[in-house]
Amino acid sequence: MGRWSRNELEEAFDRYQVAARKGASTGDWKEWVNCFTPDASYLECQDGHFWGRESILKWITDLMSPWPAREMTAFPIAWYTIDEDKGWIISEVRNRMNDLGDGRIYEETNITILHYAGNGLFSCEIDVYNPRNFGLMFRDWVKARLERADPEERERLTGELQAFMQSRATVDEKGIGAIGS
Repeated sequence: MGRWSRNELEEAFDRYQVAARKGASTGDWKEWVNCFTPDASYLECQDGHFWGRESILKWITDLMSPWPAREMTAFPIAWYTIDEDKGWIISEVRNRMNDLGDGRIYEETNITILHYAGNGLFSCEIDVYNPRNFGLMFRDWVKARLERADPEERERLTGELQAFMQSRATVDEKGIGAIGS
């Protein structure tokens, strides 16, 4: 038997998911960040390593505030498993964009590994995904969204998109941008 009961791990994971949905719907990620210990670490495969709640909060707020990222408002869990001995929760998260009404579901998955620390808090999150696939999904969603916009809105959203792309663009050793390649 592990240090924590399965029930305690499930309750912490449920709280984490509720807080993520609230953060995505309100833009206020404080409740989600408070699911972590004050000295937590967060490893994000494209953006790097963050230590502590303040650093994690700044990163998630900066990432999820601009358009189109703020349109990612659902994170359904496809599956998860709990390792009671280690206190780990491993899940496949579907990062879903707002529904455009075109019959498509725009989403991309990642694997999340959470390390439980007790008292309802996680000490570490590791996210692993394919940045190129995320970029392609974003590209398709943005294209479909802009097709539905009137000219004034399209111009405004295009400007917001350009600012977002500049803030997120990275170039790998081959000179290929990670977003929308």
